[in-house]
Amino acid sequence: MKHDKLKDLIRSAVFSGRYIYSFHSKERMKERRVTRQEVRHVLLHGHHEKRKDLFERSTGQWKYAIRGKTIDKKVLRIILTFDENNLLIITVIEIK
Repeated sequence: MKHDKLKDLIRSAVFSGRYIYSFHSKERMKERRVTRQEVRHVLLHGHHEKRKDLFERSTGQWKYAIRGKTIDKKVLRIILTFDENNLLIITVIEIK
């Protein structure tokens, strides 16, 4: 189901600690020298990039794109989804 109140769901997950990083996202963060604090900042202060959302037919889930700047002005796109309990960070992309 596509979430109409995506930002509220993200904020709730972040503030309650119900968000997890996929193995892939941890690898990309390491490669791109992106910290967990930067990801958290973008999740809380970035904007929903609706045109980058994608519905995965194989899983029946939406993948959402959040884009924002870190405190150091690094531009990130975070791809995420939700399971029944958590927000799952799929990947983190630095936009140059």
